[in-house]
Amino acid sequence: MADEERPAQQAEDLTVFVQNLLNQMQTRFQQMSDAILGRIDEMGNRIDELEQSISELMEDAAIDEQRSPMEGGRKP
Repeated sequence: MADEERPAQQAEDLTVFVQNLLNQMQTRFQQMSDAILGRIDEMGNRIDELEQSISELMEDAAIDEQRSPMEGGRKP
């Protein structure tokens, strides 16, 4: 009877091994996904800051252009 139980035990062991492997893969995939999403969020924040800086520079340039004709083309 011990010989009959051995294949069943091997199949059960294999099933447990595969389940553990799949759980590890799922955990690793989730960690990678979280890291990627974190980097995308960080990049989005940097783009927002860059857009704000460009907007401020454009406003400053427009103010300088408005001042220049009044001052005879001279900048302070």
